[in-house]
Amino acid sequence: MLQAPTPELVLASGSAARRALLEAARLRVTIRPADLDEADIKRRCQAAGDPPDSAALTLATAKAAAIGRDMPEALVIGADQLLVCDGDWFDKPGTDATLRTQLRRLRGRSHVLVTAVVCWQRGRVLWSHVAQPTLRMRDVSDAFLEEYCRLEGDAILSCVGGYRLEGAGVHLFDDIEGEHSAILGLPLVPLLAFLRTYGVVRA
Repeated sequence: MLQAPTPELVLASGSAARRALLEAARLRVTIRPADLDEADIKRRCQAAGDPPDSAALTLATAKAAAIGRDMPEALVIGADQLLVCDGDWFDKPGTDATLRTQLRRLRGRSHVLVTAVVCWQRGRVLWSHVAQPTLRMRDVSDAFLEEYCRLEGDAILSCVGGYRLEGAGVHLFDDIEGEHSAILGLPLVPLLAFLRTYGVVRA
């Protein structure tokens, strides 16, 4: 077995992509999505003038802490991702109209996916990491965007930036720099390095 029997590994997220990354690495993980007002936390970070990396860490920590309070012996993984383009922070689109507006703003430009992950146990952060992959979206036509939105459907309404790189969203880009797993929402290579150091995963 790659994974030690204890501590229990918990993912404080309902993200299917994050879960798939951990399970593909043959890790046993309990899924416990944190119930937080993420939009409010993000607004407070922006009002305080926090930079995107600090805000992403704040959100990831809040998720891990919310679950860790009830599971003090578990090792809780919290993660969050912010999209930043030309200084603006993008949220999950939520509606078809917002989706199309966001995609039109992103096309022909580069943006950064600020992706934070923390590990929490016994009331404190044991480790944290922020990755910042950069992606450049092609200057695609309105017709292409409409076809893309039709193909992907409602699934991309809950994705930051309105795309899934593991789906048809890969067609939107002509340049990608950074670890693939970080783009999907969880910087897996540095996370596994910490888990080995901490004895959760065997070296």
